[in-house]
Amino acid sequence: MRVGVFLFGGVEMDTIGAGPPAPTERRYGADQTWQATERVLDMGVVAETANYEFFMFTEHHFMHEGYEVIPNPMLFGSVLAERTERIHIGALFNIVPQWHPLRFAEDFASLVNLSKGRAILGVGRGSVQRESIPLGSTIASAEDPKGRSEADRQNRELFGEALEIIRLALDNETFAYHGEHFVLPQPGIPDRGKMVETLTLVPRPLYPYEIWQAVSSPPTLEYVPRQGWGGVFAHTHHLLIDKSWSRFAEIYEETHGVALAPGEKRMLVVDTFVADSHEEAMAGARPSHDEYIKFLLPYGWLARGYRDSAGNPYPDGFTPTLEDSIEQRWCMVGTAEAVAEGIANRIDALGGVEDLAIMPICLGASYDLYEQQIMRFAKEVRPLL
Repeated sequence: MRVGVFLFGGVEMDTIGAGPPAPTERRYGADQTWQATERVLDMGVVAETANYEFFMFTEHHFMHEGYEVIPNPMLFGSVLAERTERIHIGALFNIVPQWHPLRFAEDFASLVNLSKGRAILGVGRGSVQRESIPLGSTIASAEDPKGRSEADRQNRELFGEALEIIRLALDNETFAYHGEHFVLPQPGIPDRGKMVETLTLVPRPLYPYEIWQAVSSPPTLEYVPRQGWGGVFAHTHHLLIDKSWSRFAEIYEETHGVALAPGEKRMLVVDTFVADSHEEAMAGARPSHDEYIKFLLPYGWLARGYRDSAGNPYPDGFTPTLEDSIEQRWCMVGTAEAVAEGIANRIDALGGVEDLAIMPICLGASYDLYEQQIMRFAKEVRPLL
């Protein structure tokens, strides 16, 4: 089983937790956000030192509140590739509709080659209108219920076309594309006495690469296995993940005529915090967990993954506690033995896991704590799995 680290990568905050300040009241300057950026890169080096197989950034923009500071995982991944030798590098996720697909393909191909084949292509559709709209895309939002359906349709169309172009450009010597949103090359481009009919990406990857996408809705559960790449399952009640995990394999076999091995092409993300006692772990994880909930809950999508003990969705206005998240079984908090047992139980319930990403519950806390948690999981939990 490959095990990796996934970081949000935020600023070290003076006060974190369920109380004030509200996320919208936070504002950090250029020095603080850049210091956090450097520390995220440091954590990638720590992950390699601890013998993790992969390290994942995440892409976000305009986050003056300090929660996520990496706007271009492929650029920062290239820096990390120069500082490391073995660890694979990617993102959960690169937000495809916020890029021109050809610039995206150029940057990813560069990361593939600079890393000598250690690049992972993680792709997503986005989550925040404040990011997507200024960057030329759109995304469904709970804050815009009237436009939600149309925004979702446009986003999925744009994502699908852009990703098709990215793959064409990466995998072919020459290519052309004619779709609803993109025509490449555009008609009528003269070049030294001829008209441009095809394009060639420079550079192109010299090594194979893998693709992963979040499986977070019924349409993506249908889409991802049919495309043939890997699905990422995170921050959702265990029974919902169990059902989607199995259905993913069924759709893949129906489409490609090949049965997946247990856990193949499916990644499980688990939030973790390890301490010497259950009480210490709960006290250590709670501030960052509650800050995470406070930050994301207003966007409307996080609470959709929670279910009560009867398997029913919670009503509007539900604010999850750390205990609620642990009950969902995507959050593992406790001693090394308890965390290992919780993950092992999830692996058994899913019939096997080939790719596991841990997300240390440290949002807003110090990077010394991040490093401690990355190392403790590697030294104390992983040997028990």
